[in-house]
Amino acid sequence: MEELYHNYRNAVLQSGNPKAEEIVLSNMAIALDRIFMVVKDPFEFSPYHKAIREPFDYYMFVQNYIRPLIDFRNSYVGNISIFYEIEEKLQQGENIIFISNHQSEADPAVIALLLEATNPHIAENVNYVAGDRVVTDPLCKPFSMGRNLLCVYSKKHMHDVPELTEMKKRSNTRSLKEMALLLRGGSKIIWIAPSGGRDRPDPVTEQWHPAPFDASAVDNMRRLTEHAGVPGHIYPLAILCHDIMPPPPQVEKDIGEKRVISFHGTGISVAPKINFREIVDACPDLEEAKVAFTQALYESVSEQYEVLKSAIHGKQGLKASTPTVSLSQPWQ
Repeated sequence: MEELYHNYRNAVLQSGNPKAEEIVLSNMAIALDRIFMVVKDPFEFSPYHKAIREPFDYYMFVQNYIRPLIDFRNSYVGNISIFYEIEEKLQQGENIIFISNHQSEADPAVIALLLEATNPHIAENVNYVAGDRVVTDPLCKPFSMGRNLLCVYSKKHMHDVPELTEMKKRSNTRSLKEMALLLRGGSKIIWIAPSGGRDRPDPVTEQWHPAPFDASAVDNMRRLTEHAGVPGHIYPLAILCHDIMPPPPQVEKDIGEKRVISFHGTGISVAPKINFREIVDACPDLEEAKVAFTQALYESVSEQYEVLKSAIHGKQGLKASTPTVSLSQPWQ
């Protein structure tokens, strides 16, 4: 707890905000209060968890906690026009799937904070497919309680404790059923990272890239979307925000990782939807088409990620825009 406080304080002070001390004290007092509450009286997440907005608004708690860590002067949104297109589809009762890379525990807050000025409906209504760690780690729990979550056990941790493997598989089946029910209702947004975990830097070059996608995870999502009986669209989404809350260098089995926190620029970008049927037409072998579909999504996310990296790390700003990724700062 003490380490979390000092790391958060140092990060917010980096922002140069004249009210930094006041912000730190207010946000950390609420955070520690909520963490102690879930330690004393553990909150259990159901397979589908709806964000708790009252009597305590956990969504706004997370927004206010992460906001001072984002350097908005050096943050960017790619292809804001596509986010508007997505809002129109949602209003028409259609489903939206974001196939995304995953950078940090702050990903949902970064997406929401970068879109809250222009696309508040998306910001507040995404359903995140979340690994078990964000609903079991006491430090994570209060932050997870403010999100719509579909709780699943990641393949990476499926066999950590062999005697729990069957229970985890049963739980995942329940979550898939919940997801199918959600999609049947229409107007739903689901975010999933088919890499099964957070991106990590290359151990040799120390460069960050989106981790490869698992074709079976992408195909499960595609089939659920197609069988919903409601039109659905799959969009590749890129996130760059590892600087504000980087994961441990290696995947850890144990709960309770060290939290490193910084003040930094972040970015998100979305590209035009990718249609599986068009890929099947060009690649009649179904298994090959599944792999080609996953690869097309991954390549789009990687391309967008490189543009965000040029803008934020390469300090090119809006000049990093390309013919396929138009950067803006819609909060300006």
